[in-house]
Amino acid sequence: MTLPNYFLADLPPEAQPTPSMVREACCAIRHNRAHYLLPWTTPALIRLLSSVAEDWLDAASPLREMALTEGPVGTRFSPRVLATGLDAFFRQLTYDNLDALIVQDLGHVERLDALVASPAEQRNQRAAIARGPVLLAHITAGNLPAPALLGMALGLLTRSAQFVKCARGASLLPRLFAHSIYEVEPKIGACLEVAEWPGGNTPLEEALFAEADCVTATGTDETVDDIRRRLPGHVRFLGYGHRVSFGYVARELLSRHSAPEVAARAAVDVAAWDQLGCLSPHVFYVERGGRVSPEGFAEMLAEALGNQERLLPRGDLSPEEAAAIATRRALYEVRAAHSPDTLQWCSPGSTAWTVVYDADPEFQVSCLNRFIHVKGVQDLAGALQGSEKVRGKVSTVGLAAPMSRAGNLAVELARWGATRVCGLGQMQNPPLAWRHDGRPSLGDLVTWTDWER
Repeated sequence: MTLPNYFLADLPPEAQPTPSMVREACCAIRHNRAHYLLPWTTPALIRLLSSVAEDWLDAASPLREMALTEGPVGTRFSPRVLATGLDAFFRQLTYDNLDALIVQDLGHVERLDALVASPAEQRNQRAAIARGPVLLAHITAGNLPAPALLGMALGLLTRSAQFVKCARGASLLPRLFAHSIYEVEPKIGACLEVAEWPGGNTPLEEALFAEADCVTATGTDETVDDIRRRLPGHVRFLGYGHRVSFGYVARELLSRHSAPEVAARAAVDVAAWDQLGCLSPHVFYVERGGRVSPEGFAEMLAEALGNQERLLPRGDLSPEEAAAIATRRALYEVRAAHSPDTLQWCSPGSTAWTVVYDADPEFQVSCLNRFIHVKGVQDLAGALQGSEKVRGKVSTVGLAAPMSRAGNLAVELARWGATRVCGLGQMQNPPLAWRHDGRPSLGDLVTWTDWER
């Protein structure tokens, strides 16, 4: 399939964008927004997005086929990992979920269309309308596609013209998503621009920042801070820096019957997107005192990761990534040979997966690509004390606990600073309405006008 040249990212590699091309593209999508996007109602936009999502879930879709054929080359995810991740995302992009997100973040489904009032506002003789940025620029990270696709969907709901700047080699899936919108409604697709260039291209980025009303950025803390410093003062900035996640397993679920199932769910979280997202676990803390010890759980997790590798093979690694895993394995192999407090399980003949058990509860940052640490603790207080060095940087905690304890553990995690607690097996599959880094994803984009009647 050959894509038409609707977007800058569709041009051949030799046609590099220039500052003037960026400015002209911004002018064009602003014009198209005013003429084509603003008149759309929220229900119509929700129907458009849910229809596009249904197309992506259709195995016969040419754009989906292109994503799964060409995507592994650019993303280095295996076709099955890529298909599983995209299916999980697009299954969330339904009419009901989008409707619920608007109500959750804005209080009323018509909030973007007219001056409306919630019951509390009615009692106080008030109404309000929310509006999105005129031009929304996204600076996307190259590790996972889902955040960029979600950002584009939210930008359409807020009636914003959008310029999506992708990392070098990471534009395929965002531009395929833009093409799928263009196929369903060309005039709405014409309110989008997708481009790619290496990060740090100051002339191109300054041209984009000068045109934008709001900029979102996902990446390392250094990247996010650099963008924040270079933005004009009037531009709203939404930055999402580096985050880590971990899992916690309560002793009540460590029976011989339930522990293998818990380990299988934990393996799903490690394998999803090859452990490369901020929602991927680095460590599983396992309570002592169950019928299965933390060491025994680690061994079950190793078996479950072997099963995941057969179902969802990990993608290819760069030489540097493979070397990082080999170096870590060698380190823990030496430790295991000299101390019963360290154990290691590895995929035979490859770097596909690695499980390290370590009695030291201190949080250990993984080298990723399905390299996971398991640590035994007496209780959640021990896990949180071990994780103190990443406090304020933890996105998600995957929890396996009986209902009698789960609520109290979730409150304790929330007060400590975790912004999302979910069941194991769902760490990389957040609901559409989740609050990214504890912030309302749609609510962050809008500006409000109150009417005091």
